[in-house]
Amino acid sequence: MKAAFADYLQERSAVKCIFVGTRRTDPHGGDLTFFDRTDRGWPAFMRCHPVIDWHYAEIWTGYTSLGGTTDTHPNPALKAEGQAAKFRPAYELEMDEEERLGRDR
Repeated sequence: MKAAFADYLQERSAVKCIFVGTRRTDPHGGDLTFFDRTDRGWPAFMRCHPVIDWHYAEIWTGYTSLGGTTDTHPNPALKAEGQAAKFRPAYELEMDEEERLGRDR
């Protein structure tokens, strides 16, 4: 990711701010504000977090967390009762903290 941002910014030197979809309940999102510089060791730019205080149900309409093809699974908190491989829609997840239950750690 760092290398991709570095390449992107090198090709587009006028870019000073990038919109990011991080929310407060995401890992490392708790102390972010609407605008934050990148952390040390990352290419320098301003990060804009327009959805920082949005809740899970206001954003996702499908998967509860998107990762790689090998570490993303159906969220067990959405398993439909009495149905072996059926899951309820992502917008029915009520607890923001359960969003990443479908991801390997």
